[in-house]
Amino acid sequence: MCATCGCGPNSHEHDHSHDHSLQPGNGKKIVDVEQDILQENNLLAQRNRGFFEGRNILAINLVSSPGSGKTSLLERTLTDLKSELNFAVIEGDQQTTNDADRIHATGTKVTQINTGKGCHLDAHMVLHAVQGMKLLPDSVLFIENVGNLVCPAMFDLGEQERAVVISVTEGDDKPLKYPDMFHSSTLCIINKIDLLPYVKFDVAKAKEYARKVNPKLEIIELSCTTGEGMSQWYDWLKAKILQPV
Repeated sequence: MCATCGCGPNSHEHDHSHDHSLQPGNGKKIVDVEQDILQENNLLAQRNRGFFEGRNILAINLVSSPGSGKTSLLERTLTDLKSELNFAVIEGDQQTTNDADRIHATGTKVTQINTGKGCHLDAHMVLHAVQGMKLLPDSVLFIENVGNLVCPAMFDLGEQERAVVISVTEGDDKPLKYPDMFHSSTLCIINKIDLLPYVKFDVAKAKEYARKVNPKLEIIELSCTTGEGMSQWYDWLKAKILQPV
């Protein structure tokens, strides 16, 4: 999928054998490509962060596996709070504008980023999107990342908060299977709790596993469908935007 983080289609496969290692003293230089890519990304992320801080814009990177309900969470949030807060959204997907169309229907300013074969957003993509959005000071910018619990964990976008969304239709051991994402997040949202009577998902275990990976992780349980727990999410959001960033 993505050559920059090592999951691309350009695998080096052939039948003949030879040594791929570069030994010291043979006149060749070993370059850590991943480190170089992340270093450039981190510099741009700092630029983004400075822009957000200068305008008191709360940037939240929403991450999850596909189908966890990120877009549904955004739709309900934007609809319920549009009279109280100024919002903008960056939508990240490999293809289509389906999610951006849903966000646009709420009356919210939205920009779509299609990553093609890429499996994550990066700081340069966000920088380019923000340059054309004319974001208002004292607002909230949601960055809905590509559905993936692996690669997006590596890439700082310049956000103040990273919220990982899991649903009860997934395994309650997700935090243990994808620790980097949960370790790098500040908030975990357990979504679709209205389905708990119908699935085998242990909320207590999911919380235990998440806090084992990240003891400081805040956790909110909610349902975008019934509205249960949404007030807690809204309180968290308002508290963050009222704080100097």
